[in-house]
This record gives sequence, C-alpha cells and structure tokens, in this order.
Amino acid sequence: MSENVNTQKGWRANKWIRAAIPALLLHFSIGTVYCWSLFSEAISKDIGWDKPAVEWAFSFAIFFLGMSAAFLGGIVEKNIHLSSLIATICFASGMAGTGFFIYYGTHHTHSVLALIGIYVCYGFIMGVGLGTGYLSPVKTLMLWFEDRKGLATGLAVAGFGGAKAIASPIMEWLQPKFGTSKMFYILAVVYFIMMFIGHLLLKKPEGWVEPAKKDKSEGIIATIKTKGWANYIGIWVMFYINITCGLALISQEKMIVKCIGLAAFAGIISTFSAIFNAGGRLGFSAWADSLKDRNTIYKLIFILSIALTALVMVTNGIKNAANPADGFTSISVQNAVLVVLVLALIFMVNAGYGGGFSNVPTLLSDHYGMGNISAIHGITLSAWAFAGLSGNQMATWIVGKFGKPVTGTLHGEEVIVNPTGYQYVLYATIALYIVALCMSLFLVKKSDKAIAAEKAAK
Repeated sequence: MSENVNTQKGWRANKWIRAAIPALLLHFSIGTVYCWSLFSEAISKDIGWDKPAVEWAFSFAIFFLGMSAAFLGGIVEKNIHLSSLIATICFASGMAGTGFFIYYGTHHTHSVLALIGIYVCYGFIMGVGLGTGYLSPVKTLMLWFEDRKGLATGLAVAGFGGAKAIASPIMEWLQPKFGTSKMFYILAVVYFIMMFIGHLLLKKPEGWVEPAKKDKSEGIIATIKTKGWANYIGIWVMFYINITCGLALISQEKMIVKCIGLAAFAGIISTFSAIFNAGGRLGFSAWADSLKDRNTIYKLIFILSIALTALVMVTNGIKNAANPADGFTSISVQNAVLVVLVLALIFMVNAGYGGGFSNVPTLLSDHYGMGNISAIHGITLSAWAFAGLSGNQMATWIVGKFGKPVTGTLHGEEVIVNPTGYQYVLYATIALYIVALCMSLFLVKKSDKAIAAEKAAK
C-alpha cells in the first residue's frame, strides 16, 4: 500500500489535502463543544432555568459523543464519506436547533420544552455529530501517515483541543452583538460549510485495500481477544480515568484561578490551558512515534500528574495560596511559589488530558492492527461518554460536600469560592491517577510492535 501511495502525484493523492486539512476542518468545528462555559450562564438567564439544569446539556453532549462513536464505529470503518456527512448534518443542525430553543425560551420563560429541546439538540443531535466527526478522519490519517501515525492523529486531535482557543474570542464578540440564539445560527452555518468541505476532501489513499474480515461483530471481539480482555480493559480504564480526572479539575479551573488571586487573568489562563491541551495532544503523540512502546506515554502522563498533584496536596497549595483578606484580587510574595505549583498542575492536567486522547488510536492500532481500528476506537470512546457524566459531577459533589464557601469582592461583584473543596478534589484525582498508573504498568501488555522493536535493538 505505501509504495502505491508514495508513487502517486498531484493534489488527488496529497496527504495534506486528503487527510490533514479535512481532519482539521472537522475537528476545529466539533471541538467548539468545549466553549460551553462561555455561554451556559447566558442560556440559563435567557430561558429562565437555573445553571445546574442547563449544564446537563453539555454532559449529554459528551455522553452521546462517546456512545455514538461506540455504536457507529462500524459505519465509520465501512464508509468515511457517509460518517463525515452524518457528522456535518448532525453537528450543524444540532447547533441551529439549540439556537431555536434558546429563542423559544426567551419568549416562554421557564419552558420545559425549551430546556428539553436544548438537551436534544445540543446533547443528543450534536453529540452524534461529535462522535462520528471525531472518528471519521482518524483512520484515514493513520493510513496516509503510516510512518508518523502519532504526529498525524495528534495534529487532528489537537484541532479538537485547540478549537476553544480560536473560537472563544469569536463567540465572545458574536454573543453580545447578536444575542445567544443568533450566535448559534451563525455558527451553525459557518461550521456546516467547514465540515462539508472537510467531508468532500476526506479520502483514503489509493491502493489501500481493507483486509478481509469475518462478520463485523465477531471480528471486533476476536481482534480484542488476541491480546486478552484484561489488556483491553486496562486501556479502557486508564483512558476513562484520565478523562475523569481531567474534567474534574478543568471544570473547577475558573474558580481555582479566582481563588488564588488571578481572577483578572482568568481569560489568559484559560487560553493557555487550551494551548497546553492542544500541545499535549500533538506533543505527546509525536513523542510516542519515537518510542518502542506507546504505553510509555501514559506512564509518563500519570507519573507527572501524580507528582504535581501530590505537591499541591502536601503544600495545601490551593487553600494556602488563597487570599480572602483582599477579596482574592492579589497574591502575596510568599504565596507566589504555591500559585506557580497550582498553575503547573492545571497546565499538566490539560496537557495529559489531551495527550491521552491523541495516543489512544495509535496505541490501539499497535495492539490490534488497522483492520477494525475505527470500530475498536469507537468502542473505547465509550469511556469518554461515562467520564463526561462522572468527572464534572464528582468534582461538583466534592466541592459542595467539603469545606465552606468564602466570600470576597472583585470589581464590585461578589466572588464565592471554596478553597478547601477544591483541595479535596485532588484527593480523589490522585487516587484515580494511581489506579490508572497501575493499569498501565500491570494490565496493558507490550504490543507485538514494541516487542519486535526491542528485539531489533538488542
């Protein structure tokens, strides 16, 4: 296959036009799901429902992202053009539908129909677009960039993680100018065009022939069994834990930043977090290309996350860096080191969260081959679905259960934070990170590719 691909000339065979650019167009579009926090409060005010009720729309979106990837992975495997078209239609129509129900809710305050409509459009319909759109370009990228699979998938998945950094200022300009519902209409049109162009360009290499398979369901099960169920369960669980811990900390990130006296820089820190998220997706996956065993990347991610979490725990960093005396508006010189430690933890968790995503498809391909990779990757993304429901809620429950809210004033507005609660979230995440590291060390075996590379090096 590679010889056949490499001898072709022209734009029709160009791996950037047929794989990288379409992947970025798709992932830059669907990755804006992470911009939810920018407009969730505005939606709450527009439709008259409290914020916790509205927040379920985002949780549903992540849940159906993972579940649609799990159940539609076979379609992606069979026909990337059908799956990318489904992604384009579902994501854009879900976004437009969300805009409609926000508009409806502004004219029918506290309407159950408006709330359910947002759940269905943003949660379910967009969620299906997210799952199929996330999967569609991945295998194609690995086929075109067979010698640098990690770099290729990292590039696309970095687009998903970095979309927030690009889209956030655009949304912050559109929302006050046109209103929340019209913003969704505008974005629906823009993202439909971007994704449809990506759909048209996306193409597997000429010369690639899908390997002969048995019945689809038997083939996937048989493929997983080749390494044993314990191996796959280890990959699934460590992936689930990495997402859960990432979402737990990221969901509290804005309040932690306020707590340590950096509220005035919250927007800048959020942008840096998105950059670390995208950088982790690209950097960790590209680094894995040079390693004999890609699982080494997960060991590094978990060890670094555990080390920084432990440092912030031992120093009681979040709580001790807080300065309620002046309303959390500044940091003292003696607390500057603690602030740096807390920021280092936030950035590391973001980078590890992103790196965990970008390395999953290549890790799976090393273990199970390319034959069923889209379907197996899709099933593995069910971990994302369950983490989407558990990560945010776990952190919210801990913050509500432990510590006491402390009130300060920032720019004339009341700021309520819970330093002790945020500190207790770390006790849960470090325990989970340790479990994930044990999975990586003891359950996930070396791939045949890693074993062969080690033998060749001797």
